[in-house]
Amino acid sequence: MNSWEKINAVQRMQDFIEENLNAPITLYMLSKAAGYSPWHSARIFKELTGKTPFEYIRYLRLSGAAVALQREKVKIVDVAFDFVFDSHEGFTRAFSKQFGVTPHKYVKDTLAIKLFMPTRIRDYYRNIQIGGSYMSGKQNPNTVFVQVVDRPKRKLILKRGIKATHYFEYCEEVGCDVWDVLGSIKEALYEPIGMWLPESMRKPGTSVYAQGVEVSADFSGKVPEGFEMIDLPPCKMMIFQGQPYDEDKFEQAISDIWEVMKTYNPEVYGFTWADDDAPRFQLAPMGYRGYIEARPVKQINT
Repeated sequence: MNSWEKINAVQRMQDFIEENLNAPITLYMLSKAAGYSPWHSARIFKELTGKTPFEYIRYLRLSGAAVALQREKVKIVDVAFDFVFDSHEGFTRAFSKQFGVTPHKYVKDTLAIKLFMPTRIRDYYRNIQIGGSYMSGKQNPNTVFVQVVDRPKRKLILKRGIKATHYFEYCEEVGCDVWDVLGSIKEALYEPIGMWLPESMRKPGTSVYAQGVEVSADFSGKVPEGFEMIDLPPCKMMIFQGQPYDEDKFEQAISDIWEVMKTYNPEVYGFTWADDDAPRFQLAPMGYRGYIEARPVKQINT
């Protein structure tokens, strides 16, 4: 079984899970979607995603339930049954274990939690366009995957800080609930991002670092109070993605990517940095997918 057969089989399982998230799912069903035996399907799924199929399903259902509890006026017990939990009690136990807070307290206090937002395996691998990988050159180096993606013309809904240059300063200035608000914007094109704004996109007396989410260029929905919306032109982003890591080692994972980005020369592959074209951004650190950060580039005319 070659690599792409394995990737496509896992992608078929991911697609099946997404399409049937609110219905019972068995390993036999997943194996039929994958086209391999139940044992082999489970093995390759964990190999590529870092989770067993049922861990993945549970995390995805709990995150979907968390979003439903914040976006809709529904009863906790109804959400539990919608996401295929057998009882209110079982859902509460699973939710509390995953997020460290009960569903009731989460709804009551509008707490920020880390949702499970998995990467599509096929998209992850097929976009590796630049040399496949880059080795950091440190002792025991980790492989860092590099890819270039096109971003269309779009809008950015963001909340600015005051003097913040990184995440922790930003949280001190504006609080840590911004991510939760951004995650509630249904029209978002991608997941929320932390970003470093180019000078052309900053306002006097506001921070370099901000948090936001991208929406389509024709977005006409409501912008949350205290947030603003700016236009972003089409651009290319060079994405750096590290290897999966233990959750408690996220600072080292970020540092490793930064070391790579400091010395990475995009001109070797026909690009140059284009920091005025868009914000440099980071995705929420999640150990299962590796730390991800992106910097704008443009193609060198030859």
